[in-house]
Amino acid sequence: MSLKTNRSLIAFLIVAVLAISLVACGTPTAAPVATTAPSSSAAASVSSSAAPSSAAAPSGAKIKVGLSFSDFATERWKGEQVLMEKLLRDKGYDVVWQEANHDVKLQNDQIDNMVTQGVKALIIIAEDGDAAATAVDKATKAGVKVIAYDRLIKSPNISAYISFNNTEVGRQEALGVMNALKFDSGKWTTSNPAKVFMMGGSPTDNNAILVRQGQMEIVKPYVDKGVAKIVADQWVDNWDAKNALTIMENVLTAQKNQIDAVVASNDGTALGALQALKAQKLAGVVPISGQDATADGCNSIVKGEQTVSVYKDTRLLSPLAVDLTDKFLKGQSDANLKKYTMAELTNDPKKTGDVMAYFLPVKQVTKDNVFDLIVKSGFQKYDDVYRDIPADKRPAKP
Repeated sequence: MSLKTNRSLIAFLIVAVLAISLVACGTPTAAPVATTAPSSSAAASVSSSAAPSSAAAPSGAKIKVGLSFSDFATERWKGEQVLMEKLLRDKGYDVVWQEANHDVKLQNDQIDNMVTQGVKALIIIAEDGDAAATAVDKATKAGVKVIAYDRLIKSPNISAYISFNNTEVGRQEALGVMNALKFDSGKWTTSNPAKVFMMGGSPTDNNAILVRQGQMEIVKPYVDKGVAKIVADQWVDNWDAKNALTIMENVLTAQKNQIDAVVASNDGTALGALQALKAQKLAGVVPISGQDATADGCNSIVKGEQTVSVYKDTRLLSPLAVDLTDKFLKGQSDANLKKYTMAELTNDPKKTGDVMAYFLPVKQVTKDNVFDLIVKSGFQKYDDVYRDIPADKRPAKP
């Protein structure tokens, strides 16, 4: 081959290489597509919003947050799932949620599954605060931020525990019931003490322990004086109203209907117990407490059956959880969080470690203030609270 031919070939190759380079430079690289893997549970939901630019994530990817619910049988949880998902999406997060239907093992498996899907934070309503610690510890080792929502998870590795003042919930429940007994009337004496049934919540829920602690702060002084007597004390698995009904029936049978008060721990269990009390024509006669200010609970209060509930404005808890999640994912903290020992949160001196926590206030709900406190604030709907109440017995709509 001649020198001239070689030069021509070299020139051609240089031009070809330059052309290819220009084409490559002019073609943008496709951004990675963020996807949310479907949940292994039938109760999984996925949202798809852009990730906040300040959060640490691969370019073009969405930061994923998981929501784990113990159940949806408890009236409030579904509403809070919808609210939290919306708030997280509004902040630009992708969301996966799962519901365990009171199955402890399933909830742990679901938590593991969400970690596998790549969640960077978890908000968990634990079915069992002890059992959930296993999955939570694995999640935190994987770098996941975990918030124990309303129910304590007994692991010092959680980023935060947020709830209401559960001891105060118990105090307000017991105060409502004991005040209704009117101990200052002279009816109750050491020879005729008021017969009280203590109906605890789910024994696997640490909140139930704290609620009982508050209840006993109020009830015990009357017992010590001899003017009240605890004739039965049982706990209700899963806070289940059907369980409460059966338990109340058995207690009434054992006590030959001689029950003067029921310190129940939430509206669901109170309403279950009220079915048994109604059958014995004791509804509205025997004072009974609850908590959560549910629509059914408040309706029972205005009907004169349930005596008292405790208002926990859950509309405040969901935004708090979402804001904390956002801060944790951005490497920030929150000055409202305070350090508590696990021993004081569980009322168990054997528990070790510290937890950052924040507790919202609570208020007692009675027939006298249910309209102003619950209806006018928009916490429950007027028509739900005053369902089956004659028009002339209702206050005017707000």
